[in-house]
Amino acid sequence: MFKKKRNLISASLLLLFTVATITASWWLPVLPSEMDSAKRLIGPSADHWFGTDHFGRDILAQTVVAARVSLVVGLSVALISTVLGTITGLIAGYYKRADFVIMRIIDGMLAFPSLLLALALVAALGGSVTNIIIALSFSFWPVMTRIVRSAVLQINSIQYVEAAKTSGIGDLVILFRYVLPNVLSPIIVQGTFIFAKAILAEAALSFLGVGVEPSTPTWGNMLQEAQIYISIAPWFSIFPGIAIVITVLTLNILGDGLRDSFDPHAKGKVNRKKGRLKKQINVA
Repeated sequence: MFKKKRNLISASLLLLFTVATITASWWLPVLPSEMDSAKRLIGPSADHWFGTDHFGRDILAQTVVAARVSLVVGLSVALISTVLGTITGLIAGYYKRADFVIMRIIDGMLAFPSLLLALALVAALGGSVTNIIIALSFSFWPVMTRIVRSAVLQINSIQYVEAAKTSGIGDLVILFRYVLPNVLSPIIVQGTFIFAKAILAEAALSFLGVGVEPSTPTWGNMLQEAQIYISIAPWFSIFPGIAIVITVLTLNILGDGLRDSFDPHAKGKVNRKKGRLKKQINVA
């Protein structure tokens, strides 16, 4: 996977951003909550690299600290959605009777856009990090369920699974020993995409005013506050937006890299293309 430069660069950027966020209190020159009314809406300078906001707070410090909430929400949603989706997908793909019931529920949930469903749940539960994680996990796990179910249906027809069934091995052993290891690749890939989508969804909910409390710095809250000053202080919204773009882009690139690494058919296509190129060069 890391033979490709884009995958290596993306992983390095994500790791660097995560480490910088965790160690922010050690190297940030000012606190994100420190206000200075005399320095309101100052552009990027040597003292404030990303400028200041309408309260005189340092935007660099806020952007770095806000990444904690986004990364925690994204990772939590990805893990919860992956676990729930894997369990329900295994059950739906292995047991035909349960398949009908589970998939009708999944189809009903997928009839609503994930962001709209999360918006309704957050409005009902209240805006907090925990409630956002619950709402987004509830919105994204149906997609994981369908992907796992589709992979399990393909694995069920393979001979070693049928042989395990006829030999009298228990269903749990078959599912976790023979089926699950062979469907891990689409699960991991989809988990990275859910990670990225959850970060975007959290920023969208906070921007709409139904996300995390305004007192907690998040990228969505920063963009929501910056929209009023976008004409006179564009840096207020540019830098949080760039942080969102870089984080989501790196996760999507890593997801594509994982998919290419796990997919043997994609590898075969690449090898066949290389073989044809070598033949053409030898002929020339």
